[in-house]
Amino acid sequence: RAASTAKAACEAWRVAMTAMPQMVALFNGSGGGAAAIVSSLEYLHFVRRGVPVPMDTGISILLGALIGAISLSGSIVAFGKLQGIVTERAVTYPLQKPLNTLLFLGILVMSVWLVATGAPSVIVYSWFAGASLLLGVLVVIPIGGGDMPVVISLLNSFTGLATAATGFALHNNVLIISGTLVGA
Repeated sequence: RAASTAKAACEAWRVAMTAMPQMVALFNGSGGGAAAIVSSLEYLHFVRRGVPVPMDTGISILLGALIGAISLSGSIVAFGKLQGIVTERAVTYPLQKPLNTLLFLGILVMSVWLVATGAPSVIVYSWFAGASLLLGVLVVIPIGGGDMPVVISLLNSFTGLATAATGFALHNNVLIISGTLVGA
């Protein structure tokens, strides 16, 4: 019995080759989520200190958070589609493109306001982060399951770019170089 339990435990760590895209999607998403969280924590560092966010740091923080959040939520949707948790069909709805455009423009307006004023605002940043997560879902959900490997590759590149942007915000050369390599 102990041998069968040990064998079952070893098999639980194996991933079937046909499930590799799902696993890669989760890895990509966790990397993007980590970049978004680290960028957000750096932003909160300025909020806690009550000092203005420098323009170059603000741009890096917002890019890391935006791209990382899109990668996180988009990768979760991609995983769900490939795993059969979410329908593999393309999910579309009326006015999809105009609504996505308005959401992106809203994110852009919040970003410009946060960078231009330099004044740390947890409320505006929270709306920015939430809208970024929503955009990731809305951009990936209309793509069918057969195209998910391409989407996962794109989201992997996004994760690298988010990591590089976070590296700029933290002045960390290792994150900049590794993120740029992954993004490329």
